[in-house]
Amino acid sequence: MADESVSEEEELEVEARPKGGMSGKKLVLFFILPLLLIIIAGAGAYFTGMLDSVLGKEEAEQEAAVEEVIPAHGPAAFYDVPELLVNLNSSGNKNHFLKITISLELELQTDIPAIEAVMPRIVDNFQVYLRELRIEDLSGSAGIQRLREELLLRVNAAAAPVKVKDVLFQEMLVQ
Repeated sequence: MADESVSEEEELEVEARPKGGMSGKKLVLFFILPLLLIIIAGAGAYFTGMLDSVLGKEEAEQEAAVEEVIPAHGPAAFYDVPELLVNLNSSGNKNHFLKITISLELELQTDIPAIEAVMPRIVDNFQVYLRELRIEDLSGSAGIQRLREELLLRVNAAAAPVKVKDVLFQEMLVQ
C-alpha cells in the first residue's frame, strides 16, 4: 500500500506541472509587449517634457534664467546711439523714412570708451543695413525682433572685442 500512495503522488506531481513551460506567444503577450509599452510611454513623456518636474529640469532652467537676469560682473551700462533717420528701400514713387533711436546695453561700464571710439563704424553699419529695409520688413513683432537681432550682430562685429548684450529701441517711427 505504501507503494501505491507513492505512485499516486508522483502521478499527481507530474500532472500538476505545466506541459512545455510558457509558449512564445504567451511570453510576447504577457512580458515583452507590456515592457515595450512602458518604455515607449516613458520615452514619450521624457521627450514631450512631462517628466521635467520629476527630473528637476525646471529648477535648473529657472536657476539659469536667474543667472542671466542678474549680471555677474556688476550693473550693466547703457550707451545711446545718435538718432538715425534713413530713407527706406521702396519700389513705388512714395518715399518712406525710418527714424530710430537706439541704446546699446553693454556688459561693463568700462566698455563705454571703446564703444565711443568705434561709434562712426557702428552708425555706418546701421545706416547701410537700415537703408536696404522695406516697410514690410518692419511689420509686426517678428519684424522688429529680426531688426534687433541684425543690429546686434552688426554692432558686435564693429565693436569687437567689446561685447554688446542687447540693442534697445527707445523710439521708432516709420513714415
